[in-house]
Amino acid sequence: MRAVIQRVTEASVTISGRTAGAIGHGLLILLGIEDSDNHEDIGWLAGKIARLRIFNDQNDVMNLSVTDTGGELLVVSQFTLHASTRKGNRPSYIRASKPDIAIPLYERFIRHLELETGKKVQTGEFGAMMQVKLINDGPVTIIIDTKSRE
Repeated sequence: MRAVIQRVTEASVTISGRTAGAIGHGLLILLGIEDSDNHEDIGWLAGKIARLRIFNDQNDVMNLSVTDTGGELLVVSQFTLHASTRKGNRPSYIRASKPDIAIPLYERFIRHLELETGKKVQTGEFGAMMQVKLINDGPVTIIIDTKSRE
């Protein structure tokens, strides 16, 4: 699994003019899933995101997690996170999972993140054409790949 995590003051996802999910202060998580992802990846990534200390404390130091601050969460599926640009100029998405594999993992990730944070997670709609709006706070953007676990 690959995630782009952005600390935001607000974020929303719109599908065909309808707001599917919206949050205030918290994290926007763009999530890409590949065929080799499994339940271990889900647990590790959800726990890492829930405990990631990227919010400022009273001394203006990034020392608090989304859980510590009571922040909200918005998860949006994004298969393009697994794009390969190795050959040519047209990205290949062969590593991105097809819906029959990706949807159950995506849904399980959301449930696991809710358990880790104790918060309802807002979402987009898997496979839909979405417009994502955000105000990145900082800016703070973190990329996590469960295969490298850096």
